[in-house]
Amino acid sequence: MTEAYIYDACRTPRGKGRTDGSLHEVTSLALSARLLNAVKDRNNLDGPAVEDVIWGNVTQVKEQGGCLARSAVLASDLDERIPGLSINRFCASGMEAVNLAANQIKGGAGDGYIAGGVEMMGRVAMGSDGAAIAVDPSLAMKSYFVPQGISADIIATEFGFTREEADALAAESQRRAAQAWHEGRFDKSIVPVLDQNGLTILDRDEYMRPGTTAEDLAKLKASFKEMGEVMPGFDKVAMLKYPHLDHINHIHHAGNSSGIVDGAAAVLVGNKAFGERFGLTPRARIRATAKIGTDPTIMLTGPVPVTEKILADSGMSISDIDLFEVNEAFAAVVLRFMQAFDVSADKVNVNGGAIAMGHPLGATGAIIIGTLLDELERRDLSTGLATLCIASGMGAATIIERV
Repeated sequence: MTEAYIYDACRTPRGKGRTDGSLHEVTSLALSARLLNAVKDRNNLDGPAVEDVIWGNVTQVKEQGGCLARSAVLASDLDERIPGLSINRFCASGMEAVNLAANQIKGGAGDGYIAGGVEMMGRVAMGSDGAAIAVDPSLAMKSYFVPQGISADIIATEFGFTREEADALAAESQRRAAQAWHEGRFDKSIVPVLDQNGLTILDRDEYMRPGTTAEDLAKLKASFKEMGEVMPGFDKVAMLKYPHLDHINHIHHAGNSSGIVDGAAAVLVGNKAFGERFGLTPRARIRATAKIGTDPTIMLTGPVPVTEKILADSGMSISDIDLFEVNEAFAAVVLRFMQAFDVSADKVNVNGGAIAMGHPLGATGAIIIGTLLDELERRDLSTGLATLCIASGMGAATIIERV
């Protein structure tokens, strides 16, 4: 089978997903086009260089609707003969774009792809697409739907994680992210966002709160306690699904959950012939990809079974993996992953994660693949695994191996 290689990976800085965020006046289209141009320029691509642009974004309405991928191609300097495909696997959309591109290449459907995603959460609000699982009573009742924050608290309750453990992980994410920026670990991949005059709008992740301590976080109010216990009473829904639980321990809050941000990321994937055509050197091969469905109520446990699946499919064990990127949707997600595989925290999210820097839904999967590759190179290690939990109960994973 044809090998699929990563030739480049880049991302924008993540801006606060609010009206006072630095990227708030930048559209999803403009940010996507900016990144596509960066991939083109960084790799001297010309003509119909790639088979397709596969672009993930979760809330596909308003400016993020209407096949944003194709719109971004037309708004960029890429050849108009390159098509575009918008996809949505919720939080793993950016990863799924990369995995789909890799598997297309392995199957012989084209030599090269640009894959990644975008989410402008400050401009297109999460949930504004009216997802059926949340708003259609026939499905919500059948699936015992609860919001993701409640799901995270169910994980904490089910697997015995405390508020103190969650806050310690969150504080460490902030520390690691600040250190990574200070040491320039993201420099290779960051594409600054410029205005029409070429002036810099944002060149650094702005959601971070360096210096945050576990003691600071301990002062914050649990974010999902009221919606769980009072209105509309999602704890009761959860306990109907899991009658062995007599309560839900609400430990998550804004400080140990992922941040709402704006951002985009792209990965250039191709076979050997693609690299030779443009004089590019492969940085890693995409060794394996996987996706899986899981319990839709607890929802966020997907990283564990999808990791088991991808390791089994590729004939590997957890000890074969040098570094892990586990999306920090909520602290309990990462705590559960480390607990399930007895993985040292020294190998997981070593440059911080979405708790510190934010989670631009459609882009995050591509971001963590790029971050993982950069760090494997920096440490001169070989193999890494990236994985995310996914809304409505799914998981996705990618294993990359340096060439």
